Amino acid sequence: MIDTPSLVDQHCHGVLRSELGLGTFEAQLSPTGAPPAPGTTFFDTQTGFAVRRWCPPLLGLEPHCAPARYLARRRELGATETARRLLRGSGIGVHLVDTGLAGDLTPPPELAAMAAAETHEIVRLEPLLRTVADRSGTVGELLSGLAGAVHAAAATAVAFAFSAVVRAELATMPGPPGPGEVRRAAGHWLAARHPGDTPDPVLLRHALWTAVGSGRPVQLHLGDADPMPLADLAAATAGAGGPLILLHGSPHHRAAARLTGLFPHVYADLGTALATTGARAAAVLAETLELAPFGKLLFSSGARGLPELHVVAARLFREAVGRVLGGWVADGAWSARDAERVAGLLAAGNARRVYGLTAQGPPG
Repeated sequence: MIDTPSLVDQHCHGVLRSELGLGTFEAQLSPTGAPPAPGTTFFDTQTGFAVRRWCPPLLGLEPHCAPARYLARRRELGATETARRLLRGSGIGVHLVDTGLAGDLTPPPELAAMAAAETHEIVRLEPLLRTVADRSGTVGELLSGLAGAVHAAAATAVAFAFSAVVRAELATMPGPPGPGEVRRAAGHWLAARHPGDTPDPVLLRHALWTAVGSGRPVQLHLGDADPMPLADLAAATAGAGGPLILLHGSPHHRAAARLTGLFPHVYADLGTALATTGARAAAVLAETLELAPFGKLLFSSGARGLPELHVVAARLFREAVGRVLGGWVADGAWSARDAERVAGLLAAGNARRVYGLTAQGPPG
């Protein structure tokens, strides 16, 4: 048995406050939020099976109970009590919360109260840039406002997040754009934009480099894309600021792991890859540990909307660590002491070091 400490969830979102019907709940089980195809259900996925395995006991039901029975119990308890029981039963002691998604999601203080856990904010750059643009009338106001907003956010947030919607541009133009290029892009965007528009790619690159220069960690959302084309960006940012954390998913976990070994400031997220592979999580973890230095991997749930996703990610992570590291101890390849130490790094120690977390919160 490999014991892991209380987990630090290095990337998640708030949970929905509203009551959920079958269709809404199922859509939240999908990474895209799309409904299942007619005649199918997202309960018939690795994530759906993991929810039915780990969450019912926290609500007073037997494991693997039918979805209809589980959702009926959820409605009986109500959204707030359900979230409270699930979050407190997850074994997560610290949540780093990306507040950049739209919707009726709990902000960090509300999530902290529900979970009886520590929370810190991650600021997403795209909505920050749109907010600055909404109150800017000139190019100068936009650029100075962005610099000020990033500086202010860095004083309180533990990290910035970037969705990497300009992956192609970052792969071919990894360095910061020049001042003239930035001003031209800002002028064109201000003249043509509508509220909610995706910011100009040049401005997004500028925002990313501004955040890198703050010294705070920057999380890159890669979705299901191969992270290797961003190797030039990793090289360009070396020594320019804080760590880069790759928020990746299977099947590119090995590529992300390889990048962590190539660049001292690059780290990789474990959560999404494990949480979406369910019963295969141990195999994914073992493949990742083949390539990544053990001090470069961080647990997260990547959860948004459903408190169940926090539970699933945490339980699958603990189970995978127990199977993989425990198996190596049983085979004599690792000592029990080393296995416990590495488990602690993956669960919390690496995140506490990277984000500067202490009992008093993030550094100011």
